[in-house]
Amino acid sequence: MFKCRVLDNYRVYQVLKGKTMALFWWLLVWAMVATVGKGDKTSPVCFIFGDSLVDAGNNNYLQTLSRADIPPNGIDFKASNGQPTGRYTNGRTIADIILEELGQQNYPQPFLAPDTKGPSILHGVNYASGGGGIMNQTGRIFVNRLGMSVQVDYFNTTRQQLDQLLGKAQAKEFLGKAIFSISIGSNDFLNNYLLPVFSTGERILETPDEFVGNLIDNLREQLARLYNLDARKFVVGNVGPIGCIPYQKTINQVGENECASLPNQLAMHYNERFRDLMTELNERLPGAKFVLANVYDIVMELITNYQYYGFESASVSCCRNGPFSGIIPCGPTSSMCADRTKYLFWDPYHPSEAANLIVAKFLVDGDTKYISPVNIRHLVHH
Repeated sequence: MFKCRVLDNYRVYQVLKGKTMALFWWLLVWAMVATVGKGDKTSPVCFIFGDSLVDAGNNNYLQTLSRADIPPNGIDFKASNGQPTGRYTNGRTIADIILEELGQQNYPQPFLAPDTKGPSILHGVNYASGGGGIMNQTGRIFVNRLGMSVQVDYFNTTRQQLDQLLGKAQAKEFLGKAIFSISIGSNDFLNNYLLPVFSTGERILETPDEFVGNLIDNLREQLARLYNLDARKFVVGNVGPIGCIPYQKTINQVGENECASLPNQLAMHYNERFRDLMTELNERLPGAKFVLANVYDIVMELITNYQYYGFESASVSCCRNGPFSGIIPCGPTSSMCADRTKYLFWDPYHPSEAANLIVAKFLVDGDTKYISPVNIRHLVHH
């Protein structure tokens, strides 16, 4: 009898212990729901999709040739004490800065990070991947990367986790207030259509108009998938002036104050169709708000008037490799400029943190020339 009573008491203890831990878990979850993006208009939750412009470290977990987890990347990233995190710049990405501007103190973690689960996803999740594009075949030169369709697949996993954490009704309400940021499309030109290695593929089989049409159709499909998963507030960037990045200026051998014409022509053609897509989705999807981030004109403003914004150069990257400064990625053997705040480009492909700060300010508080129909701060508050 004594042994049985001890055993029964132990079982009671285990049940009570389990219920106590479960109660603690749910109190933690609901406390986070109450403080993250609910009741505090300046602290939105953000789910981030895109390429290396906003990758926060997903590629660290892939066997890929596109990686930024080596120095001097991240040298100015205070949150990591200057250690590389997988961000393709010297400091914060545009997405990081926008969230800070809006009062969010927690950067969304990379989806592939082992600890991106449980209550941490209530701060948002980053699905972006260096080398990724709208098309699945984009970036295959890097071997592995997450294209837009895969990123949306991963969000579907997060969506199911949110139902488990919050319940279906609360999860739907939670997502209706969240910001869905999409920065993608440049690689579809740089690492697909414009690559000589693909001369027997898309560039031969498709005219520029056909290729751009396929990009728009695929992007429409992925944005609609997010909408069907209860996303409602979208900030979607167009393609920047890719003919002006040091990489394209180098391989096309254009002058210091010139940009490669074909890449920019393709970007502008895409952007025209992209604008029509944003109008279409705003009209067709009830309750959704699609905000167009005019990255092309913002970056062209910085390039054209770089001295006004405090830069010494808008054509040469800060982190570079001798005569191949426009081709070889930034790494431990690269040389570095004396003052990183004076360069618009960090490496041959990506803007510096100093440039990201200005771009982010245009997107958060800019007028309709640069972000429309409303800026991000207005989108968050309404």
